[in-house]
Amino acid sequence: MSNLSHAGREMAGHPDVSEMSDRYARVLGGRDVALVDAPVFLVGLYCAISPWVMHFTASQPTLVINNLIMGIAIAVLGLGFTVMPERMYGLSWAICAIGAWLIVSTWVVGSGPSLGVVLNNVIVGGLTVLLGLVCVGASMKIGKRRI
Repeated sequence: MSNLSHAGREMAGHPDVSEMSDRYARVLGGRDVALVDAPVFLVGLYCAISPWVMHFTASQPTLVINNLIMGIAIAVLGLGFTVMPERMYGLSWAICAIGAWLIVSTWVVGSGPSLGVVLNNVIVGGLTVLLGLVCVGASMKIGKRRI
């Protein structure tokens, strides 16, 4: 059998070591807020299922559809941040806008919402705006690094 041991070989002698290290730094450098991607996705999922969790499906049918669509939109943006971060962080302002809409939509779309419905949408909307602002800050940081 042949000796397949690679002892003694170091990457320092590889001809592409500087290019590889630059690439790794570039790829890993843009992931400063990787921990925010999952909460954005989870907030979106909760927003989508919140009408059934908070039991306002019968009394507020238009608000159910609104929360479902907005929750799916937030979850898709969260997945986009995970898959293509440098392209998607430009859409961070959209998450802030969706969060603001969730707060206001309780009174615009709903008719006579209960306290539980109001609190649910205000808390979910506030979290969405907060996470969106964190993503906006990260996108600005990434944009400054490119210049």
